[in-house]
Amino acid sequence: MLTDDEIHHYHDHGYVIPDFRLDDESLADIRGSHARLLAKHPEFTDYCPAVLAFDTGFLNIARIPPILDMVEQLIGPDFALWNSSFFAKPARVGTKTPWHQDGEYWPIRPLATCSVWIAVDAATPENGCLRVIPGSHRRRELGKHDFNDAAGLSLPLEIQAHEFDEDTARDIVLDVGQVSLHDIYLIHGSEPNRSAKPRRGMTLRYMPTTSRYCRELADSRRGGPLSMAERTLYLMRGADRSGANDFRIRH
Repeated sequence: MLTDDEIHHYHDHGYVIPDFRLDDESLADIRGSHARLLAKHPEFTDYCPAVLAFDTGFLNIARIPPILDMVEQLIGPDFALWNSSFFAKPARVGTKTPWHQDGEYWPIRPLATCSVWIAVDAATPENGCLRVIPGSHRRRELGKHDFNDAAGLSLPLEIQAHEFDEDTARDIVLDVGQVSLHDIYLIHGSEPNRSAKPRRGMTLRYMPTTSRYCRELADSRRGGPLSMAERTLYLMRGADRSGANDFRIRH
């Protein structure tokens, strides 16, 4: 469980690194599932935006009770898992994630998600760890994002520089098995992995069911299992308080 200080840090800074570490068996499960995914889909060597579309075995990680306990402390007793991604960043791969807010991409109204980031490998500044702008979530608004199709970027939208002060950025350095949790409005990004070590990270996206997953707002240009319109919602705890979420759709 999160301490009162950790809960306060999350709400004040937009993220928290709790005193928690995933056990070796769970980490081995993640690595095995990821290896199976890449054996079938080598196109996801660097990044897979929706691993549950290809292997629901990743749900075993999303259901780990201590993770659910921490999420419940932050967003309430009624919540669903709506996605899980894998950011692999192999050694020497120069993929950069531009500064952005997650809510700029996601069809959730009202915007609300607690993201759990799991360090499958140690995450350091040298191999492109997550970087955040502490407190940038407090406005509860999305800043202006521009489309950036430059080579070497993992995402196409970048928040305008005047929306934040990069000098306040903090590196989220994690040891193997550690996790961080962050808010949907938090400005964050990451540098390329220029080291000889991989930086595998798995994310779990939990939304309170007081919000609705609006499939009609999803980007219609992308179809198939990677389409946000086709994501499966998994009720993790409680009930659907909005009364409007569809849990029947399958990838």
